[in-house]
Amino acid sequence: MAAPIRVGMVAGEASGDQLGAHLIAALKARGRPMEFAGIGGPRMVSQGFVSHYPMERLSVRGYTEALLHFRDLLSIRSHVTKSLLAERPDLFIGVDSSEFNFGLERKLKDAGIPTIHYVSPSVWAWKRWRVRRVARSANHILVMFPFEVPLYEKIGVPVTYVGHPLADIIPENPPREEARAQLRLPPGKLIVALLPGSRRSELQYMAGAFVLAAHRFRQEVHDVHFVVPMVTRDTRDLFERALYENQRTDLPLTLLFGHSHEALAAADLALVASGTATLETALFKTPMVIAYRQSPLSWHLMRAMAYLPYVGMPNVLAGERLVPELLQDEATPAALCAALVNLLRDSDAQRRQRERFAEFHRLLRRNTAERAAEAVFKVLERRG
Repeated sequence: MAAPIRVGMVAGEASGDQLGAHLIAALKARGRPMEFAGIGGPRMVSQGFVSHYPMERLSVRGYTEALLHFRDLLSIRSHVTKSLLAERPDLFIGVDSSEFNFGLERKLKDAGIPTIHYVSPSVWAWKRWRVRRVARSANHILVMFPFEVPLYEKIGVPVTYVGHPLADIIPENPPREEARAQLRLPPGKLIVALLPGSRRSELQYMAGAFVLAAHRFRQEVHDVHFVVPMVTRDTRDLFERALYENQRTDLPLTLLFGHSHEALAAADLALVASGTATLETALFKTPMVIAYRQSPLSWHLMRAMAYLPYVGMPNVLAGERLVPELLQDEATPAALCAALVNLLRDSDAQRRQRERFAEFHRLLRRNTAERAAEAVFKVLERRG
């Protein structure tokens, strides 16, 4: 019997855990004996992955937060690097988490271990020298958006466009009434989804603003019910604390643990923290307003990186400000409420968003896991 193909992997966030799990399942389905180990979350572990560290130790966002955890992250990366160099897997796949994975990938690549980076960092929004950093770290990169391909082709990095897994998972015509019934939302109400973030650091900066924006919105639109899906019990507790601290426990809302897809399918409008959730919302064809706040230092450093005029993926894909964005000091409760009210009253703006969101869905639906698995085996074949 042939020896199993040994694959090292590192994923540092919930979205990377989901991507990694789908990829492992697609690789295993090809019938070759394979072993997977490194750092991953519960979804990857459910596919037989062996995780040597809790994935949550890598889940930090923003420059300030990363600096606070720098020594721990550096120690983990050092130990993982030494372990992988000693074990010499047939291949290493870094799933997103570029700040952690690039340094690891570069050392493995220099040692002759093929490396794949899955999910391009926002090089299209960064200064172009960052693209070179990808080239030094990865033998091959798997990208989710078609506009990313020429950036890597231009500097000779092998690249494969695989589409986005959310476009495969989310139905093109979401069952809105079915989702409302499943969540037991009150009939005849305007449903507004609030998604203030998936990380503790995001809730700390945005939960209060979202709560107060919802309160103002209710004062103008009385027949409304809010639905708030939280990723973890910790973030749910933080949102509940924001309700109490701002004395807004009277808000008509359904607070969920998970069920973000059902919430977005059920909603008429959404207020969403910038991140993957904005793409999810677009794929559910739910008109939205994007907001984001973080520590002042992280914000200053991000602006210094010369980001594009927009941060939300729907606007990046559209190449225009299709969705209103309120960032940092602009993201006040009054401004967030006003943006939601304006969107509610502008049926043409809602229609434009939905039409473009449907275009994005067709563009990104590419059977991502299968395409990624095919690219991985091609890299393995070239290695022999």
